[in-house]
Amino acid sequence: MTEGAEQRPARVVVADDQTVVREGIVMLLGLLPGIEVVGAAGDGDEAVQLVAELAPDVVLMDLRMPRCDGVEATRRIRAEYPGTQVVVLTTYADDESLFPALRAGARGYLTKDAGGDEIVRAVHSVLSGDAGLSPSIQRRLLERLSGPEPQPPAVTEAPDGLTARETEVLLLIADGLSNQEIARKLHVSTATVKTHINNLFAKTGLKDRAQAVRYAYAKGLARPPAG
Repeated sequence: MTEGAEQRPARVVVADDQTVVREGIVMLLGLLPGIEVVGAAGDGDEAVQLVAELAPDVVLMDLRMPRCDGVEATRRIRAEYPGTQVVVLTTYADDESLFPALRAGARGYLTKDAGGDEIVRAVHSVLSGDAGLSPSIQRRLLERLSGPEPQPPAVTEAPDGLTARETEVLLLIADGLSNQEIARKLHVSTATVKTHINNLFAKTGLKDRAQAVRYAYAKGLARPPAG
């Protein structure tokens, strides 16, 4: 942290799509020393806009948000406004949430059970050039780094011009997931899932989910359950 930054509170924007959660975080931060909340955003697009307008020191970024999620917002902020750091503050601590956020440029990662003192430490750590990671996230990173090198999955060319996302949706249908379950797993809306299904049905000539399951088996994209 620079000398000027030490003499004033860290200017923070909070980004979270849930109004009650967002307002609660803003209220908590208002009680903490060394923090000044200068704005609050309901999605990633609004977070990027507030960074452009307010030039905060740090954005506390939720990940699962509509329109523009936290990973994409982090990527845009770090590319366009490198003077603003990002600390993820989310419910999720799984690898599929953690590593894309860090690759996008987040310098800190906390879960929403973090206390006020932990949030303050993370904010000031990233402003000092350090990482602001919760102890559980540090352990996960160490486990990942010390574990065996993950092997890339075998690449299978999708048939009938299916996109990677359409193929992913097809495989989830073959696994028996409903549209709502697929939407939750892929972090997209149910309407988006329906669009992907309509597209893959049109490309393959399929008429229903049962045909889609048989198609996935016939093309070697999925394996029937044993037994």
